[in-house]
Amino acid sequence: MEKNILANPVRNPNIALPPSGKQWSIISNGVNDKGIALVVALMMLLILTLIGINAITTTTYETSISGNERVGTDAFYASEAGIQVNLNQLPNTNPISRTKVGEDSYYWSGSPQDRDSPRAVGFMGLYAVPGFDVSWEFKRYQVNATGESFRAAREIEVQVRMGPYTAGTQYNN
Repeated sequence: MEKNILANPVRNPNIALPPSGKQWSIISNGVNDKGIALVVALMMLLILTLIGINAITTTTYETSISGNERVGTDAFYASEAGIQVNLNQLPNTNPISRTKVGEDSYYWSGSPQDRDSPRAVGFMGLYAVPGFDVSWEFKRYQVNATGESFRAAREIEVQVRMGPYTAGTQYNN
Protein backbone atom coordinates (compact mmCIF):
# COMPACT_ATOMS: atom_id res chain seq x y z
CA MET A 1 0.00 0.00 0.00
CA GLU A 2 2.88 2.36 0.75
CA LYS A 3 4.36 1.84 -2.73
CA ASN A 4 1.18 2.94 -4.54
CA ILE A 5 1.11 6.28 -2.76
CA LEU A 6 4.68 7.07 -3.82
CA ALA A 7 4.19 5.95 -7.41
CA ASN A 8 1.04 8.06 -7.96
CA PRO A 9 2.12 11.74 -8.35
CA VAL A 10 -1.41 13.09 -8.16
CA ARG A 11 -1.82 11.86 -4.60
CA ASN A 12 1.74 12.79 -3.54
CA PRO A 13 2.64 16.42 -4.28
CA ASN A 14 6.32 15.85 -3.41
CA ILE A 15 6.99 13.93 -6.65
CA ALA A 16 7.52 16.09 -9.79
CA LEU A 17 6.10 15.18 -13.18
CA PRO A 18 8.52 14.40 -15.97
CA PRO A 19 9.05 17.29 -18.46
CA SER A 20 7.59 15.34 -21.37
CA GLY A 21 4.25 14.68 -19.69
CA LYS A 22 1.19 16.96 -19.62
CA GLN A 23 1.44 19.55 -16.93
CA TRP A 24 -1.71 20.33 -15.03
CA SER A 25 -2.39 23.70 -13.54
CA ILE A 26 -5.36 25.67 -12.32
CA ILE A 27 -5.22 28.00 -15.38
CA SER A 28 -4.64 25.65 -18.32
CA ASN A 29 -6.57 22.52 -17.36
CA GLY A 30 -4.22 20.41 -19.41
CA VAL A 31 -4.23 22.53 -22.57
CA ASN A 32 -0.88 23.36 -24.15
CA ASP A 33 -0.54 27.17 -23.64
CA LYS A 34 2.95 27.83 -25.02
CA GLY A 35 1.73 30.59 -27.53
CA ILE A 36 -0.36 32.63 -25.09
CA ALA A 37 2.53 35.02 -24.36
CA LEU A 38 2.71 35.95 -28.05
CA VAL A 39 -1.03 36.63 -28.22
CA VAL A 40 -0.93 38.78 -25.06
CA ALA A 41 2.11 40.70 -26.36
CA LEU A 42 0.36 41.39 -29.69
CA MET A 43 -2.78 42.60 -27.94
CA MET A 44 -0.74 44.93 -25.75
CA LEU A 45 1.11 46.20 -28.84
CA LEU A 46 -2.24 46.88 -30.56
CA ILE A 47 -3.55 48.79 -27.53
CA LEU A 48 -0.36 50.88 -27.26
CA THR A 49 -0.50 51.63 -31.01
CA LEU A 50 -4.08 52.88 -30.70
CA ILE A 51 -3.11 55.08 -27.75
CA GLY A 52 -0.17 56.48 -29.75
CA ILE A 53 -2.36 57.26 -32.79
CA ASN A 54 -4.89 58.98 -30.53
CA ALA A 55 -2.12 61.08 -28.93
CA ILE A 56 -0.77 62.17 -32.33
CA THR A 57 -4.25 63.10 -33.57
CA THR A 58 -5.01 65.09 -30.43
CA THR A 59 -1.67 66.91 -30.60
CA THR A 60 -2.23 67.85 -34.24
CA TYR A 61 -5.73 69.12 -33.47
CA GLU A 62 -4.56 71.16 -30.47
CA THR A 63 -1.71 72.67 -32.50
CA SER A 64 -4.20 73.78 -35.14
CA ILE A 65 -6.43 75.37 -32.47
CA SER A 66 -3.52 77.25 -30.92
CA GLY A 67 -2.39 78.53 -34.34
CA ASN A 68 -5.90 79.79 -35.11
CA GLU A 69 -6.05 81.49 -31.72
CA ARG A 70 -2.74 83.25 -32.37
CA VAL A 71 -3.82 84.49 -35.80
CA GLY A 72 -7.16 85.70 -34.40
CA THR A 73 -5.37 87.54 -31.59
CA ASP A 74 -3.03 89.21 -34.10
CA ALA A 75 -6.04 90.35 -36.14
CA PHE A 76 -7.73 91.71 -33.01
CA TYR A 77 -4.67 93.72 -32.02
CA ALA A 78 -4.35 95.06 -35.57
CA SER A 79 -7.98 96.26 -35.43
CA GLU A 80 -7.31 97.80 -32.01
CA ALA A 81 -4.40 99.72 -33.56
CA GLY A 82 -6.84 101.00 -36.20
CA ILE A 83 -9.25 102.16 -33.49
CA GLN A 84 -6.46 104.04 -31.70
CA VAL A 85 -5.40 105.78 -34.93
CA ASN A 86 -9.03 106.74 -35.63
CA LEU A 87 -9.52 108.06 -32.10
CA ASN A 88 -6.34 110.16 -32.34
CA GLN A 89 -7.55 111.85 -35.53
CA LEU A 90 -11.02 112.77 -34.21
CA PRO A 91 -12.90 115.01 -34.94
CA ASN A 92 -11.51 114.42 -38.43
CA THR A 93 -13.67 111.64 -39.90
CA ASN A 94 -11.55 110.75 -42.94
CA PRO A 95 -11.20 107.03 -43.55
CA ILE A 96 -7.97 105.18 -42.93
CA SER A 97 -6.84 103.05 -45.83
CA ARG A 98 -5.30 99.61 -45.48
CA THR A 99 -2.19 100.05 -43.32
CA LYS A 100 0.43 97.40 -42.59
CA VAL A 101 1.13 96.72 -38.90
CA GLY A 102 3.24 93.56 -38.80
CA GLU A 103 4.50 90.75 -41.00
CA ASP A 104 1.07 89.96 -42.41
CA SER A 105 -1.19 92.18 -40.28
CA TYR A 106 -3.22 95.14 -41.54
CA TYR A 107 -5.91 97.52 -40.30
CA TRP A 108 -8.32 99.94 -41.94
CA SER A 109 -11.34 101.93 -40.90
CA GLY A 110 -14.62 100.26 -41.71
CA SER A 111 -15.79 96.68 -41.96
CA PRO A 112 -14.12 93.76 -43.78
CA GLN A 113 -16.28 94.47 -46.85
CA ASP A 114 -14.77 98.00 -47.00
CA ARG A 115 -11.22 96.71 -47.38
CA ASP A 116 -10.59 98.32 -50.78
CA SER A 117 -12.78 101.43 -50.31
CA PRO A 118 -13.04 102.21 -46.58
CA ARG A 119 -15.82 104.40 -45.26
CA ALA A 120 -15.28 107.39 -43.00
CA VAL A 121 -15.65 107.41 -39.25
CA GLY A 122 -19.26 108.34 -38.58
CA PHE A 123 -20.46 111.45 -36.76
CA MET A 124 -23.58 110.44 -34.81
CA GLY A 125 -24.70 113.88 -33.68
CA LEU A 126 -24.92 115.75 -30.44
CA TYR A 127 -25.46 114.09 -27.11
CA ALA A 128 -27.06 115.60 -24.01
CA VAL A 129 -25.53 114.73 -20.66
CA PRO A 130 -27.48 115.07 -17.41
CA GLY A 131 -26.01 117.76 -15.16
CA PHE A 132 -24.98 120.01 -18.06
CA ASP A 133 -27.27 122.83 -19.20
CA VAL A 134 -28.05 123.65 -22.84
CA SER A 135 -25.00 125.88 -23.12
CA TRP A 136 -22.85 122.74 -23.28
CA GLU A 137 -22.88 119.93 -25.85
CA PHE A 138 -21.16 116.61 -26.41
CA LYS A 139 -20.44 115.08 -29.82
CA ARG A 140 -20.78 111.36 -30.56
CA TYR A 141 -18.79 109.40 -33.10
CA GLN A 142 -18.86 105.80 -34.20
CA VAL A 143 -15.50 104.31 -35.12
CA ASN A 144 -15.17 100.97 -36.93
CA ALA A 145 -11.83 99.36 -37.58
CA THR A 146 -10.96 95.98 -39.01
CA GLY A 147 -7.74 94.09 -38.48
CA GLU A 148 -6.56 91.25 -40.65
CA SER A 149 -3.81 88.74 -40.07
CA PHE A 150 -3.17 85.69 -42.27
CA ARG A 151 -6.75 85.86 -43.68
CA ALA A 152 -8.35 86.09 -40.21
CA ALA A 153 -10.32 89.30 -39.67
CA ARG A 154 -11.58 90.95 -36.49
CA GLU A 155 -13.76 94.04 -36.40
CA ILE A 156 -14.09 96.46 -33.49
CA GLU A 157 -16.79 99.10 -33.19
CA VAL A 158 -16.45 101.93 -30.68
CA GLN A 159 -18.79 104.80 -29.87
CA VAL A 160 -17.05 107.85 -28.51
CA ARG A 161 -18.46 110.87 -26.71
CA MET A 162 -16.35 114.01 -26.85
CA GLY A 163 -16.96 117.19 -24.92
CA PRO A 164 -18.12 119.29 -23.25
CA TYR A 165 -17.99 122.05 -25.85
CA THR A 166 -19.64 125.44 -25.67
CA ALA A 167 -22.93 125.04 -27.54
CA GLY A 168 -23.09 126.50 -31.02
CA THR A 169 -19.31 126.74 -31.52
CA GLN A 170 -17.18 124.89 -34.03
CA TYR A 171 -14.66 123.96 -31.36
CA ASN A 172 -13.70 120.31 -31.76
CA ASN A 173 -10.83 119.64 -29.41
